[in-house]
Amino acid sequence: MTTKESVIKRLAIAFCMMMIVTAFGGCLGEGKTPEKKTILRAGFAWPTYIDPAEGSDYSSSTALCNLYDPLVFPTETEIKPWVAKNWDVSSDGKVWTFYINEGIKFHSGRELTAKDVAFSMERLLTIGRGFSYIYAPYIKSSNAVDKYTVKFTLDKPFGPFLSSLVRLYIVDKEEVLSHIKTPGAYGEYGDFAMEWLLTHDAGSGPYKVKDVKLEEYVYMERFKDYWKEMVSNAPDEMRLLALASPPTERTLLMNRELEISSQWLPEEILRSVDRIEGIDVASIPAGGSLYLMMHTKKSPLDDIHVRKAISYAFDYETVVRYIFPGSPSAKGPIPSIILGWSSDVPVYYQDLAKAEEELKASKYWPGITKHPENYQIELHWCAEVPAEEKVAVVFAECMEKIGLITSVVKTPWLKMVEEMGDQETSPHIVVVYVSSHYPEAGSILESKYHSKSALSWEQNEWLLSDEIDMMIEDALSTIDQEARFAKYGEIQWKIMELCPTLMVCEQTMKFAYQTYVKWPAGEGIYIPVMGYAIDGRRIQILPH
Repeated sequence: MTTKESVIKRLAIAFCMMMIVTAFGGCLGEGKTPEKKTILRAGFAWPTYIDPAEGSDYSSSTALCNLYDPLVFPTETEIKPWVAKNWDVSSDGKVWTFYINEGIKFHSGRELTAKDVAFSMERLLTIGRGFSYIYAPYIKSSNAVDKYTVKFTLDKPFGPFLSSLVRLYIVDKEEVLSHIKTPGAYGEYGDFAMEWLLTHDAGSGPYKVKDVKLEEYVYMERFKDYWKEMVSNAPDEMRLLALASPPTERTLLMNRELEISSQWLPEEILRSVDRIEGIDVASIPAGGSLYLMMHTKKSPLDDIHVRKAISYAFDYETVVRYIFPGSPSAKGPIPSIILGWSSDVPVYYQDLAKAEEELKASKYWPGITKHPENYQIELHWCAEVPAEEKVAVVFAECMEKIGLITSVVKTPWLKMVEEMGDQETSPHIVVVYVSSHYPEAGSILESKYHSKSALSWEQNEWLLSDEIDMMIEDALSTIDQEARFAKYGEIQWKIMELCPTLMVCEQTMKFAYQTYVKWPAGEGIYIPVMGYAIDGRRIQILPH
């Protein structure tokens, strides 16, 4: 056979094989190309804890919102029924009865019932982490009255109880109990499945865990039997990614390998990506503020006059204008978009003459300026939030003008959380954003200034004030909203008098995102509760 004949024969055989494959492919797959899954990838500072009894920061709250269903759900303006279809409350505000929707499925296939709701509250309170501080002073008992009725009995009234239940994420009791590890810290409940829930879920939310790598990501996929309606084109998968490098995020955005950036990109990066076709930048009020938290039990900040001197020396205008353009200046301890904010509290502003007067009134005068090296102030900023370094530099420059020395320390978030959990290891000042956990001023007042939250990352002030504690508890126990808000106002005045915190600016989260993502929050329709901005129920991935 000639070479030419051999080539022709091989081509003929190849053609026949191709036709056979095509024919069988048509029979087996009916000529259809498998549908491509849509993926929403979003960046976050890390770590992310997906156990409802553990997570409470921004990334964790976002994961919980998508993996679980809360008892009630927040909207832009109100609380609406969710797992609970309706409820009753006793005249004294101490007994709340909730009626559960029938037919809600957990990811396990089991039905969600009242016993799961009661168990979720009891587990949260027993473990005592995450959002447990909201309920710990109030809940006396949680009981399933019947299959679809749950009753919470409170020791004392809790005015914003209904609003706070956006943080009661319902877990599958049987699923949790089937994964407990013994022995553990909780007696017969072992470890309460906390180890298992680091990388798995027991929820009924629109997404279920697909894969978790604790240091890197949380992958979630659509739960096909989700009981609530979702928007068309909702993502098939959501991927929460640990991203702490602005240049990396920029590259991922340009390559369409990231749909929504983290909220921590510097302004210069945001401006550069905003010029790229197909990428927009969204500005979203976060319901929180940027705080410089002063350790009131650590010298020299244990002197109120030193704290006031620092508050008058700081250049708020420069930070707002050049580092966080578009973010409103803080108007007290509470962001102005939060219900219960007081519009008439006094605020600090830069006045170097007043700063010097306050220093002279302190017990550390004149040594604090003659030998400032003996009174050096250590300020820690979060390594995952580059813009905070600029805030730290402005702070150090301002303090130098009144004779104080600042040591600026770049600190990873996990390390910062660890430091703030101990009065001895907490630095003089930390730069941290804190947002409301439910849409009322009481949320931030409690998490920022009540003694029971002192070990959390949400406060570094260590006020440990019985007076403040009682004022907060009294306000939260007030059922009448107008009276409760008036008490919130009194607390805000008192906080400003004690001057434990520099309130810098209200947090405006800025995200770069792909224009093929139809994102309500990016279009100005936002829920002022941390973690609910990136809710897969409401986000669409359009063809692209």
